[in-house]
Amino acid sequence: MLSFFKKNKQEKPVKQGTDSTISSKELLNETGNEAAAEEVETALSLHPATNITAEQQYVLRFLNNELPPLLPNQISLAGIELQQDGGSVTVAAFVRSSLSKAVEFKKTHLLLVGPDEEILARKEFDLTEIGEIPAKSSRPWNFTFNSSDLLTDSIPAEGWKLAFEIRNNEEHRLDLDEAWENSLSSSDKEKLKKMVEQMDPPKVGEINFMGIQAKVADNEDLQVTLLIRNGNDQNVMLQQLPLQVEDATSEVIAKGGFQLDKFELKANTSKPWTFIFPKSLLLKENPDLSSWKAYPLQQQVQTEI
Repeated sequence: MLSFFKKNKQEKPVKQGTDSTISSKELLNETGNEAAAEEVETALSLHPATNITAEQQYVLRFLNNELPPLLPNQISLAGIELQQDGGSVTVAAFVRSSLSKAVEFKKTHLLLVGPDEEILARKEFDLTEIGEIPAKSSRPWNFTFNSSDLLTDSIPAEGWKLAFEIRNNEEHRLDLDEAWENSLSSSDKEKLKKMVEQMDPPKVGEINFMGIQAKVADNEDLQVTLLIRNGNDQNVMLQQLPLQVEDATSEVIAKGGFQLDKFELKANTSKPWTFIFPKSLLLKENPDLSSWKAYPLQQQVQTEI
């Protein structure tokens, strides 16, 4: 626990990160009976399995005492220190509760947020490992974001914060472009709606693509229909989408880039769209479309939130 947290004895300990706070009602559906204006100091609480030196414990106690008080019914993450190791980032933070009763956490998505509120990393953590946090207490903990969780290569050493990501309870749903809404039959719309409802929603913050139909038209163009799925809680604009298509033999049969004009994916929705590869872009005659897959070349996808 906090094995990298070392300070020179002559230095005054200083937190590298900032704090984020959320209502305990919103996060845990828990509240207490304290007066709304009452300030709450949180006492240091180490996990029973914590094994640190007396010096490290002194530093943690000092930093915890420097934290601002919370208001009643708040949960806070107070950033202590951040360390990069290869492709991963480990963050030490105080998990604080101003509730007048012990609290336990479940699996929760956390964000690493930069000084300008940009999201640097996102990951689901099993916070049951933190254990029960006593009433009005503050527990230090390590959170490791793997390389696959990072959304940027540039991680600042200071000014960052750890924050809870709260997803609304809105179900993932179908969103049809106006042209599709006007051209599809009621039965086709219902089929698409049921398809979206029966699928597992995409992961938090994820945009993925699912193939619906691929066929060669009479003019020998390849028509590929995909379901584009947005797992963000915000609308996303797709600006450029390079696609590659493989047939049943796993051969690449088409490759091309698509410039999209005002193509908006609404929050927590899936939108079907057909991409047409002209005959000139086809790389194989008579492709076997008994099974197929289409996928974007991720490094070249341009989006805007």
